[in-house]
Amino acid sequence: MPVKSGERNRFITLDAILPPFHRDIDMGDWIFVIEKLRVTRQRRLVRSTLSAMMKRMRILIAPDKFKGSLGERAVAEAIAAGLRAVLPEAVLVLAPVADGGEGTAEVIREAQRGEWRSCPAHDAFARPITARYAWLEKAKTAVIEMSEAAGMRRLAPDELAPIQASTFGVGEMLLDAAACGAAEIIVGLGGSATNDGGFGLARALGFRFENRDGGEITGPVSDLLGLARIKTPNEPALPRITAAADVSNPLLGPHGATRTFSPQKGATPDQLELLERSLTCLAEVAAATFHRDNRDVAGAGAAGGLGFGLLTFCNARMQSGFEVVAEAIALRAKVERADIVITGEGKLDRQTLAGKAPAGLARMARELNKPVFAIVGQMKDEPGVRELFDGVMTLDAPSQEYRNAARQLELRARELAITESVFAK
Repeated sequence: MPVKSGERNRFITLDAILPPFHRDIDMGDWIFVIEKLRVTRQRRLVRSTLSAMMKRMRILIAPDKFKGSLGERAVAEAIAAGLRAVLPEAVLVLAPVADGGEGTAEVIREAQRGEWRSCPAHDAFARPITARYAWLEKAKTAVIEMSEAAGMRRLAPDELAPIQASTFGVGEMLLDAAACGAAEIIVGLGGSATNDGGFGLARALGFRFENRDGGEITGPVSDLLGLARIKTPNEPALPRITAAADVSNPLLGPHGATRTFSPQKGATPDQLELLERSLTCLAEVAAATFHRDNRDVAGAGAAGGLGFGLLTFCNARMQSGFEVVAEAIALRAKVERADIVITGEGKLDRQTLAGKAPAGLARMARELNKPVFAIVGQMKDEPGVRELFDGVMTLDAPSQEYRNAARQLELRARELAITESVFAK
């Protein structure tokens, strides 16, 4: 775009006055340059302004949500406000992240300028709801969060009942996205209230589960103890499906879906055994029916075994949720261009290491030799957790229900900028 030169009333191009490295500068930085050009109207000052800008510290702020308190974007903005108070000349790049759990659809939608679509569905207890998912028109991709239909956030604490809870509504969302012409559907696996191994989802897609007498099984997960055969629909017309998981647990066993996650969904000790036996029956009949056994695939136990269901009934591919998001928002390129990386989440512990966004980002920053810091609500001082980061700051909060979280994040970001020497370089 030509820029008018005031005194001589002639036009010059940015290419004529800027050094050859200008192509590596963001649009936000261009606005800074152009504004200086308009004000100074002198080539020499524009060159010096650009050179100074190239030396400004560039900080990437890429946090996950603080569950129950602040979303990813709000966390990033609070951290930015704190840094800006201490480092007014720094270039702050906000890139909220997720890992397949709640917030995944919003992060990808925002980064790719997608839209929201709504569809009728049912919650974990078959109550009618209106569910929404992100739609990326250019790529014809739908980004679904299973928790939108079958998540704990839809339920009151006294409603949790994993034996009765179903993923049927997730299947309804898949069908709606397919009917809209999706070429790919990404399913975020996190925040589930279910432990049905994808049994409900498969029923929504047209699979029929029968007992030894040929009767259809439609009831609670425990009815799968009588499962004898699975009948497939004539045309399960689904596009390519990616299951985005933030955990690597198998379906069964001591580290499986039931024993690891069901207690937090309301399962009693007696129910744990019942659920484990039910999913074992499902896995065995599915293996005999489809001639493949997905029970030990990493991530099969995600979302109460929905990972297994997507692998088995939808031929999905399993992928790290963080990797899915990182690719969608071009995170690696942002880290490469940053001088410092800051991330965060509500709770930093050993589970963070198993696929959560802050750990994935920290490892990426390490690969690229970038200093990386975390501001978190709480941290368990467990092996390998603190070592991922150059520094960790926690909020003054007794639990994950952080009061005034935005203000606390801002104060911690200020403190980080003041106390860490790398910010003074």
